[in-house]
Amino acid sequence: MALVAAVGLAKLGVVHQDEPMTQPVLYDVSDHIALLTLNRPEAMNAVNADLATALGEALDRADHDPSVRVIIVTGTGKAFCAGADLKAIAKGEDISVRGNPQWGFGGYAEHWINKPVIAAVNGFAMGGGTELALACDLIVASAEAKFGLPEVKRGLIAAAGGLIRIQRQIPMKRALELALTGASLDPETALEWGLVNKVVPAEQLLDEARALAAQIAANAPTAVRMTKRLLHEAAGANSDWDPEWGTGDAWKLNNDRTMEVFGHPDAIEGPMAFAEKREPRWAD
Repeated sequence: MALVAAVGLAKLGVVHQDEPMTQPVLYDVSDHIALLTLNRPEAMNAVNADLATALGEALDRADHDPSVRVIIVTGTGKAFCAGADLKAIAKGEDISVRGNPQWGFGGYAEHWINKPVIAAVNGFAMGGGTELALACDLIVASAEAKFGLPEVKRGLIAAAGGLIRIQRQIPMKRALELALTGASLDPETALEWGLVNKVVPAEQLLDEARALAAQIAANAPTAVRMTKRLLHEAAGANSDWDPEWGTGDAWKLNNDRTMEVFGHPDAIEGPMAFAEKREPRWAD
């Protein structure tokens, strides 16, 4: 899928200038929050093999780091991500992740991350940039952000998860309007449609994303991870009304995740901390 998406986005016709050698993704951890910053501003943070590999590996690193509870993904410069690096593709380069092509476009489109991921969309995020944002669990958008799936304007489709995820995150009529017209979407409309969680002035973007992340990071890590997993699993399961309670797919998933959480030490620590009127000390 990543290769199909890359080739398709290449036909959108943008070519980037050469850039100096830099770290394609910056990685920083503080207060249980990992901040991953796409760092190819000269190319509007377009995805080449270096960025895809770096982002995929950074997400994997944060997912396996016990000190990290929430991940934020953002970009440097005026763009969040401009999609595929069309200059690299024009040269015949493979822009998929080195060593882990199964992670999909940008190292993330098909890469399951157990911990919550927040997109802090700082600017242009059309095409593949919107698809990376859609892969995140929550989106905080700058007032300068711009979303859209313009692939149909070039005879293509949004093949890096855009058409899968957009109709699961906003009403189908809205998804069809966005995907069939290829029109751009301003952040205020994206908020109205339910595509983003918050819109803030550009200078407040990271502070707002960190504040949201901090609210999540204060909760029990295992309970948060299982909550995210169950929400995604249940989205594809059967009805929540089961004539034989506990036997349907949705309730079986619910019961399995509940047992995992209730069997964890944090399930004892949380109520105990409440009773003792103190902050909980989570096991992980």
